[in-house]
Amino acid sequence: MPGMSGMSGTSILRLTAALALTLASAATAATAASAPEIRYIVLLAGNHAGSAVTTVLSGHEWRYTYELHDRGRGASTASHAVVDEHGVPLLLETTGVDYFKNALDERFERTGTKAVWRNASEHGERVLTRPAFFPTLNGPPQETELLARALLRSPDHSLDLLPDGRETIEELGTLSVKADGKTETIHLYSMSGSGFEPGQVWLDDQQRLFASASNWSGLIREGWESALPEITKAQDARKAERSKALARRLARHPQGPLVFVHARLLDPARGLVRPGTTVVITGDRITAVGDDGQVAVPAGAETVDAHGRTLMPGLWDMHVHLSTLDGLFHLAAGVTTVRDMANDTDFLLDMRRGVDAGEILGPHIIMAGFIDGPGPYAGPSKVLVATKEDALKAVDRYKELGYVQIKLYSSLDPALVPPIVERAHHLGLRVSGHIPNGMTAEQAVREGFDEIQHVNFLFLNFLSGFDTRTPERFTQLGAHAAELDLGSEKVKAFLALLKEKKTVSDPTVNAFEGMLTGRNGQIDPGLAPVADRLPPQVRRELLGGGLPVPEGMDQRYRDSFRALLSMVRALHDNGIPIVAGTDSMAGFGLHRELELYGQAGIPNLDILRAATIVPAQVMKRDKDFGSLETGKMADVILVDGQPDQKISDIRRVVLTVKGGVVYDPAALYREVGVKPVE
Repeated sequence: MPGMSGMSGTSILRLTAALALTLASAATAATAASAPEIRYIVLLAGNHAGSAVTTVLSGHEWRYTYELHDRGRGASTASHAVVDEHGVPLLLETTGVDYFKNALDERFERTGTKAVWRNASEHGERVLTRPAFFPTLNGPPQETELLARALLRSPDHSLDLLPDGRETIEELGTLSVKADGKTETIHLYSMSGSGFEPGQVWLDDQQRLFASASNWSGLIREGWESALPEITKAQDARKAERSKALARRLARHPQGPLVFVHARLLDPARGLVRPGTTVVITGDRITAVGDDGQVAVPAGAETVDAHGRTLMPGLWDMHVHLSTLDGLFHLAAGVTTVRDMANDTDFLLDMRRGVDAGEILGPHIIMAGFIDGPGPYAGPSKVLVATKEDALKAVDRYKELGYVQIKLYSSLDPALVPPIVERAHHLGLRVSGHIPNGMTAEQAVREGFDEIQHVNFLFLNFLSGFDTRTPERFTQLGAHAAELDLGSEKVKAFLALLKEKKTVSDPTVNAFEGMLTGRNGQIDPGLAPVADRLPPQVRRELLGGGLPVPEGMDQRYRDSFRALLSMVRALHDNGIPIVAGTDSMAGFGLHRELELYGQAGIPNLDILRAATIVPAQVMKRDKDFGSLETGKMADVILVDGQPDQKISDIRRVVLTVKGGVVYDPAALYREVGVKPVE
């Protein structure tokens, strides 16, 4: 810190804290009512979804409000921040509700060298020997500005984070943007250390927040919305450079054949395990499979001694919403094919092109096109239809773009389901989705749904009197799923219908585990097995709990989650195809989904079929995918364990081959700050 080299870190902290509090108090007492405001627009999938306001009380003090509206969910907060002369917080407070409408009351305060913080999940304190920044768990997006400014004022552009970690910042470039006759020069900064990848934020010349954007969501200063495409393009160009560098460094292309010997081959197509097996890969295809010693090893081949570990087909995740970094997590977890169930069309097409070209790390991508209806609870999508004509145009457009499935959503007018199904099936597309509000799952199946996303809709088939477009589709599940008798005649008849119609289930049961059983201050149960491997600030975010649980309903919500597992078991026992999908954290979510099928009582080999050969069959890709056979695509994973005996061994993927390209999961995980599996 210039000019203070003769003082101790403790003295500096005490002096700057006292000075900043004095300045902040004076500013607040002066003219808070006339303080300038900076207003922002919040976007989801390009749609207006909320707002944020920064009230500048002084150069050291601000008040923030933030509102997000997402299908009946979304945070609503009010915050207060005070910083010292170096931009390091002295006070951070946030009240309101979080994304799931849990009450918030979070506070951080530094007095002298003592920092104290509390929220619904944490209560801690620390005596500081040097400056440190506390990222609040539920703070507004404007808090990013505070962190960026504090980092820029730090001599080495880095700061310790509380309770743990360290963050750094660098400037990536500038951009001149125009809107309504105004021009602004903005600066793109990259901040890294607290998450899996660097976060990007745009500040103006005064280091005030201007915009923050991604393919899924964004925030931009009010009045500058027309500049967002240009901003996003510039930001994406930087991300593309990083993605290409990662792909070059982490993807290994064998120079000749790749051969696995002494493998314990898992064959999901036949439901058996073959010890002592050799598998030969040439280019992107499997060219030989047989007993050790009976298969010729080509000259010059690279040989991998499996030492009796399990060699099996790459996994499929049948319910994802991809971001660029997700591809790395999927490959590290042994996932070589995914089905994207809703995304920005331009982003998804570009990502698939990049993955296919080897410019982006990622699995094979199968695309499902999203269609919803307009309204207050419409999904985060640009494809909202209210007429038959528009609905059919949307189906036709998805077909032209190479999509193979249509996903319908909760706000769609049920009257549009039959014509959409008819057109989609005529074009060779599958149809699935949520059950539109006003329909039952049984009606959707009779109208031609090929598949139902999410196990909750199977329970909601037997409930009525509420709006399934809203979070009631979760809270009613928690309150009543445990009451449904799965042995009743009405449930048996429904399951018989699913079997008769060959309706597929994509349960995503792991996505409900945290909702129904997660509690404040406890690690999300679905990620508890890997929490200690994650970066410390990411691990903190797992403490936030799930849905608000009404008083006296804690055990009921837990019992209802168990009922979901029982329904998955009933699907299996009744011969209804199950495809493993997650709708949650890439890679780790699929491992948990499979573990939960095990808790439901499904045999391990059948569980592994649900993540390999069954989805390949459902998507009519089993000629090339889903099992390790001569002529099929070289999508192979080596597991240090026996997942057919112990399903949690699926977490122990030590090598991933996708289309003949080799990836080291340990190296992939290290790239994003995740400790490799031990």
